[in-house]
Amino acid sequence: MPEVELGFPRLWVEYPDPTTPAVVIRADLTWLTSRWTCIFGRGCQGIYASSPETGCCTLGAHFSDRDDVKRVAGWVERLDADLWEKRPAGDITKRSWLEKDDEGATKTQVVDGSCIFHNSSGFEGSGGYGCALHALAEREQVSIVATKPDVCWQLPIRRSYREAERGDGSTYLEVSIGEYDRLGWGPGGHDLDWYCSGNSEAHVGLEPVYVSCAAELIELLGQPAYDVLAAMCADHLGAQHLTHPATLAAEA
Repeated sequence: MPEVELGFPRLWVEYPDPTTPAVVIRADLTWLTSRWTCIFGRGCQGIYASSPETGCCTLGAHFSDRDDVKRVAGWVERLDADLWEKRPAGDITKRSWLEKDDEGATKTQVVDGSCIFHNSSGFEGSGGYGCALHALAEREQVSIVATKPDVCWQLPIRRSYREAERGDGSTYLEVSIGEYDRLGWGPGGHDLDWYCSGNSEAHVGLEPVYVSCAAELIELLGQPAYDVLAAMCADHLGAQHLTHPATLAAEA
């Protein structure tokens, strides 16, 4: 099915962070109450038609900072060949799975057309098809928030920051939580052949995003701020003010 047109009406809410009043949370209730869910291996066509089985893992993952690299590196050392199809030979602690992009940013290597942690559909190890770090999280019974790069477990949720000014001249930090649609990829977003967040084929979740992605949202906002947001999302669902058009299309 085609993706919905971008720029549709959304309902946003703002509220102060319960633990840090100087921070204001701005959240997209239309997105957070949608029925989007990851359909990797269940109809995902991949961001490029030339590599449909790699999903959004085609380009590798950029790291947000050194702490992100360090955290993931600790888990990578626990990956064995049974979980990780493309595991490099030699000492993993030397971080041979990293590379630099054209601008010098640190990211995961791309091997055979996809992220080095992407296991192909033909992989016979226990890690199976998909992300080796995702498989590790399942084996270790921890959240993917712990094992995967920030960009991987956040997508397609987008957190952004803005220094905002009130009418009296005082300022506050605005933290926005919304949908990482194809525009979030910058100019390259127009080159994606398929994208899930605005496609009704991916709006088939049994739970709304604020519930199915609770672990991710709690990591992004903290438990107290999430609790306030969850209550607002529940109220919004009861009122049904503005439903995500891709969810409406899927229900139809």
